[in-house]
Amino acid sequence: IVVDYLQLVRGAFDGGRRIENKVAEVTEVSSTLKSIAKELRVPVLALSQLSRAVENREDKRPHLADLRESGAIEQDADVVMFVYRAEYYLERSEPEQRDGESMDKFIDRRASWESRIHESRNKADVIVAKHRKGQIGTATLHFNKETTTFSNLSRSWEDYR
Repeated sequence: IVVDYLQLVRGAFDGGRRIENKVAEVTEVSSTLKSIAKELRVPVLALSQLSRAVENREDKRPHLADLRESGAIEQDADVVMFVYRAEYYLERSEPEQRDGESMDKFIDRRASWESRIHESRNKADVIVAKHRKGQIGTATLHFNKETTTFSNLSRSWEDYR
């Protein structure tokens, strides 16, 4: 079962009234999906939005606390995975020369940014942030933007450029 995405699923009615609190609603939906998975013995893949807090941080890598509207998602899930693409954020943060910044300093900062863009090109990190019965960690994959597909990195990274 695939749910795309969790925050769009409506909760049940509470005593004949619709649940007004979004956190309570997401908590109920998360718990219900966990029960369905156990009862039917099927995997449930539930996609979730992240909170906007991630956008306000220097380091944009998502964390468990970034799951939107509910700690219940983290609690109920057997596995929590995030996809992170540094390239996505770097492309949106092209450096501009700051007031009072020397041209040499700006050129160095821009060269550093270009190097990071080059290093992150066509790569995505899959971050396993929680795994109830296994290891957590990060795997770096090749990401094809045009087809939005992931594949193993080639031994010769140049094959993908």
